[in-house]
Amino acid sequence: MKKLILLSSLSIFLMNCNKKKETQIQKAETDSTAMTETVVDTLGPKSFCYMEVTGKDTVFVTIDDNLGTVTGKMYNKFFEKDNSKGTLSGIKSGDTLKLTYEFAAEGKTGNTNDIYFLQKKDAIIEGIGERDSQTGTKYANESKIKYEGKGYKLADCKVVEKALK
Repeated sequence: MKKLILLSSLSIFLMNCNKKKETQIQKAETDSTAMTETVVDTLGPKSFCYMEVTGKDTVFVTIDDNLGTVTGKMYNKFFEKDNSKGTLSGIKSGDTLKLTYEFAAEGKTGNTNDIYFLQKKDAIIEGIGERDSQTGTKYANESKIKYEGKGYKLADCKVVEKALK
């Protein structure tokens, strides 16, 4: 009789254990009206590479935007003129990149020039404007800058970074 009670108790115990496992494994029902959205990281740094070829001249640009603080590199590779290569730093104001280009050209380092770009979906357009007569490196009036200059198109970053080395 003891064996029968023991076997019965064991059977009931095992059946209860199996029921607990089944309830833990059950899948939650999904809401068919819920939409899946792609998460876009708007806070992390954004990197872009641009290139423009005009005849035998090529300009390479990298832009790293970290919450409005912009850094990058630029290389003007000219066919029959002195090249210039340097760094970009500045800010992003709306869709405008307000940068200072510090570069080496003609054997001289430490040259600076303000350069503004209008950033589009697949390109940046260089701003053209009157320069300050005293410095020659800064824009005289930011509100009169026209973005009808060179347009640099998005490019493969491997190609651009190789040229910038």
